[in-house]
Amino acid sequence: MEARHLRYAVALAEHEHFGRAASALGIAQPPLSKQIADLEREVGARLFDRTRQGVFPTAAGEAFLARARRALDEIAAATVDAGRAARGETGRLRLGFIASALLDPLPDVLGRFGRERPDVRLELHEMATSRSTAALIAGALDVAIGLGPPRGAGAEHLVSVPIGRDHVIAVVSTVHPYAGQQSVSADQLRRQPLIVSAGEDEPAVVAGLRTLLGTDSAALGGATVARDVHTIIGLAASGVGVGLGPTRMRAVPRPGVRFCEVTPYTPLPDLVLSFAARDHSPVLRSFLDTIRKNCPDVGATLDDRLGRPGPHYVAGRRSVQVEQCSRPVDRPSGRDAKGYLPE
Repeated sequence: MEARHLRYAVALAEHEHFGRAASALGIAQPPLSKQIADLEREVGARLFDRTRQGVFPTAAGEAFLARARRALDEIAAATVDAGRAARGETGRLRLGFIASALLDPLPDVLGRFGRERPDVRLELHEMATSRSTAALIAGALDVAIGLGPPRGAGAEHLVSVPIGRDHVIAVVSTVHPYAGQQSVSADQLRRQPLIVSAGEDEPAVVAGLRTLLGTDSAALGGATVARDVHTIIGLAASGVGVGLGPTRMRAVPRPGVRFCEVTPYTPLPDLVLSFAARDHSPVLRSFLDTIRKNCPDVGATLDDRLGRPGPHYVAGRRSVQVEQCSRPVDRPSGRDAKGYLPE
């Protein structure tokens, strides 16, 4: 028994005439009569009474037709569901991200993706870069957003695109002596209690701070360790010390704090979006389409790597060209010609 047999039976019941049913189905009458007869033999019961007044379902036919209609509805729904899944309109996306990405650019990206793909189940996990990279390599995440290019065993199988540049700034309470300054120097920072990210979670950030303050800096060695930028800002507002973090911190609407530039200018690792090169799922593709719409320059690099017109893309460790989605910085980055900090 095939789906066409169900459609033939339903059409015959609706039109109550072989000729009219055949015309509606776009087939000749003899084949329709033969298919209905074959169906009745397979079912083992007469499904239609043939009378001079027309063709009408028997009791067995009514029972058969009730389930046939439901089966055809399910087949139609299955076709629709398959199409939506193929277009990335349903399914699941597992995204790991660092907290500062929620300042920029994730709000706009997630908002747009949610509006355009309301039936995709988003599983969002805030986690440090080292953890999200490991989870991505292990297949526990579909997308990761962290600081710097992924490192470690398996990172060569990931595709990564820089989506934002940043540099170190300081945050202090409004009663701190530095609150009225436009900038603070490395020497001034060495004389203050500091608040920084955890080295085991964000080693690239801590490496940048060591470049700024010195590898053996006592201030850095005795710094208060915070889990994310929100904690850094909160502790600074409480007068615990001077918080050091990315320029994205300025986007946090927190009363009682002031932000200062840090001299010398110290770039931080790029904010990087990564996913498995082997992952061709429609949901990931639809998420990358949202990135393209929100971040045209980043989208161009993606298109180039995926065989579409565009600039350059990132694969594995290094990129040919750095693109950005978040707000640009207004100073030279001090990066190498390929866009990353010197190792």
